[in-house]
Amino acid sequence: MSEDVKALDHLRDVMDRLRSPGGCPWDAEQSHSSLLTYLLEESYEFIDAVERDDRDAMVEELGDLLLQVFFHARIGQERSDRKFDIDEVANQVAAKLISRHPHVFGDLKVNSSGEVLENWERIKNEEKQRRDIFDGVPLGQPALSLAAKVVLRAKKNGREIPMTVKDMDPAEQNLEVDEYGEALLQLVSLGVAKGLDPEDALRSATRRYMDSVDRRI
Repeated sequence: MSEDVKALDHLRDVMDRLRSPGGCPWDAEQSHSSLLTYLLEESYEFIDAVERDDRDAMVEELGDLLLQVFFHARIGQERSDRKFDIDEVANQVAAKLISRHPHVFGDLKVNSSGEVLENWERIKNEEKQRRDIFDGVPLGQPALSLAAKVVLRAKKNGREIPMTVKDMDPAEQNLEVDEYGEALLQLVSLGVAKGLDPEDALRSATRRYMDSVDRRI
């Protein structure tokens, strides 16, 4: 057995000890719902570590995220019905990666990462038996991430998106990340100056766009 597997087994044993009788009272009281705030917090902390390119912080924050996965899986073992554990979680994601990479684990040929994304979306739609291109998009997420997810999902499914590079003025086609960020910040500032809520405005615009396209698969 590799050292990596032993380390993961050790983490599982630690989590089991914390949740078992005689373990930690706080850990024993937690539920999937009560842990959600920590999952979000640890995700943001990892993002911050990446943005700072802080190697040690990345290791620490990934460990905290891994703990959340093991914690939720341990709680899943205690369900009264339809139990699940870390092995099922790991096996399912491994099977998903194999299924959605036929160009690696099968005979399919691809010529670009764009084709990989198209195949991924097609296979995902088939696996989940989707009838709506926006099925599975969490509508409660922040408006900016919702808009990005909706536009990306529409693009993957061959729908016309609100604006493409070809529609832009030639002077804007080489837009850099910093310039793009500044443009977004200026739009937010404009909304604030006009007494508009940028979050509500973008969410409403995104929902209108969702209703305007053919959502059938």
